[in-house]
Amino acid sequence: MGGRILVTGAAGFIGSHVVKQLLEQGVSVRATTRSPEKAGFLMDIGDIELVKMDLMDVDSVRAAVKGCQDIIHCAAELYIASKNPQRDVLDPSIKGVQNLIIAMEEYGVERLIHTSSIAAIRNTHHKNGVTFTSDDWCDDANLKNNPYGFAKTEAERIIRKWAKGKECRLVTIHPSVVFGKPLAPRHLEGSMSYLKHFLKGPPFVLNININFVDVKDVARAHIKALEQGVDRGRYIIHSGNMWMNEIGSLLKERFPERKWARRRLPSVFAYLFAIFHPKLNFKMLKDSLGKHVDYDASTQSELIGDVKNTEDIIIETMRDLLSQD
Repeated sequence: MGGRILVTGAAGFIGSHVVKQLLEQGVSVRATTRSPEKAGFLMDIGDIELVKMDLMDVDSVRAAVKGCQDIIHCAAELYIASKNPQRDVLDPSIKGVQNLIIAMEEYGVERLIHTSSIAAIRNTHHKNGVTFTSDDWCDDANLKNNPYGFAKTEAERIIRKWAKGKECRLVTIHPSVVFGKPLAPRHLEGSMSYLKHFLKGPPFVLNININFVDVKDVARAHIKALEQGVDRGRYIIHSGNMWMNEIGSLLKERFPERKWARRRLPSVFAYLFAIFHPKLNFKMLKDSLGKHVDYDASTQSELIGDVKNTEDIIIETMRDLLSQD
């Protein structure tokens, strides 16, 4: 790796760990955020160039890209339960990628690592127990029934269509749910809400299966993909899965001094619970209660070899959360 690397969405959970690992390797980093005043913790990580960038503003994207031949594009929106998915989910992904392409064309970017998601791989409607691979696409999503999967899929298709025939190296990274060490309070939202439930939630769990991976492994994969793996490759980064009550039982075993939610809430009560919960709805529960899928992440060894196992991820993440509680 040579020259300064641009990391978009650097204040996010994945982006901040990418920045941290790059700095630990002695790499020069330009880090973007929409609100530099809220991203001061990045300056505590190391010596970086912190710049303001809004993906919806092409001029700010141009300014951020200028002078960088390598980009790790982590910037994204995650409003799963948004009341305006067009504005909050789809537009930032689609318009953001389009503006990034304009800037890359202008300044001749050589390598782009694009953060996608398993949401761009897993079909909205699928059979229980199915295993997805990197050859799969979320082809049945739309703005109404799966706006996040739709946004991730369309953004990836746009960037791949642009890259076709270009000399620019492109790799897309598709992590499952991301757990791990939070570097800022904002990282306790989003995917970490699953584990926050065990600290601040009700004394029961939903009958939900979670596919997850450690954030440090996801960050490693992004950095390694600059030079390793197949050009134009799609890489699922994934450790394994556990049911929520299994997580509760593991926490009870490792942290016996505390009480942990382990009892599954019957489905009929789960639907009633969703009426009063701001992040749950009937459709989400219908799609997830008692159901599970898996992912073939065998090709991730081309980038990072082994990933942290599921039990260690849960224990180490919870230890970090308890230290901040």
